[in-house]
Amino acid sequence: MRHQTSLGTGIPFSRAQSASRGLTTRLPDFIALMKPRVMLLAVFTALVGLMIAPVHLDALLGCIAVLAITAGAGAAGVLNMWYDADIDAVMARTAKRPIPSGKISRREALAFGLSLGCAAVAVLAVATNVVAAALLAFAIFFYVVVYTVWLKRRTPQNIVIGGAAGALPPMIGWACATGDVGLAPFILFLIIFLWTPPHFWALSLNRADEYRRAGLPMLPTVKGRGATTRLILMYCALLVPTSTLPWALGFAGEMYGVVALGSGTILLALALQLGVSEKVDRRAAHRLFTFSIFYLFVLFVALLASNGANRSATTAQAARTAVASMDVRALPVPARPAVLVGDIVAVEK
Repeated sequence: MRHQTSLGTGIPFSRAQSASRGLTTRLPDFIALMKPRVMLLAVFTALVGLMIAPVHLDALLGCIAVLAITAGAGAAGVLNMWYDADIDAVMARTAKRPIPSGKISRREALAFGLSLGCAAVAVLAVATNVVAAALLAFAIFFYVVVYTVWLKRRTPQNIVIGGAAGALPPMIGWACATGDVGLAPFILFLIIFLWTPPHFWALSLNRADEYRRAGLPMLPTVKGRGATTRLILMYCALLVPTSTLPWALGFAGEMYGVVALGSGTILLALALQLGVSEKVDRRAAHRLFTFSIFYLFVLFVALLASNGANRSATTAQAARTAVASMDVRALPVPARPAVLVGDIVAVEK
């Protein structure tokens, strides 16, 4: 069987092999292109933004909106893998992805990513509003063009700037319900924006050799381990007080504040531990990376639960106030019953 190179990447790909495999058997490969693990966390934060918005979206439209956001996030992942197929092939962590392994060609990935992204934006515009659709389109564009194509191979600040794309989902979810953006979704954006650099730098500390081999200017390969751990600590120190803003500004309850402070303290402790750990100790970076995922998930779960409790309490208080403010004197007084005595009708006194 003759093998061909897929569109300039140097990655072998067999057309006969591709043709012989049906869509059903290749479906897992297309799903893998969407980076489902990364996508799920982004979609969850979008769902929280949708659910805590002051305007309630119809349940069916809400489900359609979440599916559209999921498709949009997946499209960004597909297009990222399409462009990065050459460097994925030389890194152990990514060498088994569908394109480097020859399961899907770059042409197929490009067509799939563009189609999925356009469909996601169009569906979201029809189901909700143009503002939400525009934010989704901008997020896809920023992740693919600004981060993947422009920044990733040029500057060690790629994660800092490119992290804006991953911080947009809560704003998109909020906009689906309200048709606009405000202070609350911007703060959620800021939390994820500050969370992104220490999360990915903790991963890159243990992958520095692979990034160096692939020619990527990640912070540990350019500035070294010491500078990276100091910046991780700085961003974590900024993140913890920022994460309490939803409670401080009143759109999350005390439960959220307790969770934000408690989990933030652990995050800071892990960042400090990473800074003082030995150079050969990979466990500290891995612990911080793993906990950072748990941290963001728990933070948004607490926000959702706290907001729901606040909304129920507000509704109950409004109902009590309405009842207490009713003027009983304004209620109609029932007529006194009439009493029949023989053929005489007398009004009871």
